[in-house]
Amino acid sequence: MNDSAGQTPAGQARRVALYFVASPLQYLAARRIAEDFEAGARQVLVWYKRGVTPVVREQDWDAAAYMAWPRWEPLPGAFGRHRRLLANIRQVAALVGGCDELTIHSAVFDTEAINYFLRALPKACGAKTMRARILPDGIISIRRYPLGAAKRIAQYLRKLRRLAAPELDYWCFDGDRIGSDAPFCDRIYVLPGLPHEYPDAKTTRLPALVSGSALKDSGEDAPRALIIGQPLAGTGLLSSADRDAVAAEMRDWLARHDIAEVDYKGHPKDPARELSMPGDHILELDEPLEVWMSHTPYAAVLGVRSSALLFARQLYDGATPVLAFGWQRVRFKSEAERRDMERTFSACGVEFE
Repeated sequence: MNDSAGQTPAGQARRVALYFVASPLQYLAARRIAEDFEAGARQVLVWYKRGVTPVVREQDWDAAAYMAWPRWEPLPGAFGRHRRLLANIRQVAALVGGCDELTIHSAVFDTEAINYFLRALPKACGAKTMRARILPDGIISIRRYPLGAAKRIAQYLRKLRRLAAPELDYWCFDGDRIGSDAPFCDRIYVLPGLPHEYPDAKTTRLPALVSGSALKDSGEDAPRALIIGQPLAGTGLLSSADRDAVAAEMRDWLARHDIAEVDYKGHPKDPARELSMPGDHILELDEPLEVWMSHTPYAAVLGVRSSALLFARQLYDGATPVLAFGWQRVRFKSEAERRDMERTFSACGVEFE
């Protein structure tokens, strides 16, 4: 982003913003925070789920690297998980470098992969101040997750690691498990339009992660929609007649809104492309659909009940309608399932047609 940003005359960064991300959505939120809220700081990205790799543009950051999750990728040999924790602290400290102020961003702090950094990293980097901030994590961020007794006990057991390695001093806390109530957390970022249960005084609402207005600059001669397919008649969710009716309703909506160009993304279990029509551009992607959407603006996103609609609504701004069709025809397993799914889609701002 800017190699010399936030540097003191001696070359040490005055401010560093560090982001731990584990999903494409968290990555996009981190990028928005870096641009809009942490301008002037040295920007350091660390991702610890390999599925994030395709969306990362390392050239957009002052430093960026993959970090192995200690539980799933311990170092070989005895005490591999313990040694991986120590190696991760050394790795991230080298990325951050010396600094005066350190801001650590993560979607959750009740995990050994991240929590130990709260105390170890400021010491390793010489930071005089440290604060932690919560990244949004999609629909998971809609509600709070109070720490139960078992989770609290697990925190104190993790603290015992400092007997063998003083750097591994787990920061125990109570309240919400992501750390929103902890004394080290001073800000919680939330997505636009998404409800939450956090105190308003502590939350900051992010701008849209992908702007619908970007469509004007995308080079498209005509507005383009994305239809997200899924197996419907083939799995019994819809009868063949209802499936055809839903497909027609989608095309009628597009025609009324003067959208003639359509990208169609089928599901791996939807070889028949049940909602596709002649003339659609069939997407054959070598990256996850979520990654594709993160760099591809649309005039509208349509589907039935695919979870990708939830991601699209969190990703695009209000200029891009995200629509679920045919729910009055869908065969849910139970009325309770219908209510739960409808509540989730409505909470995220997906519109029903």
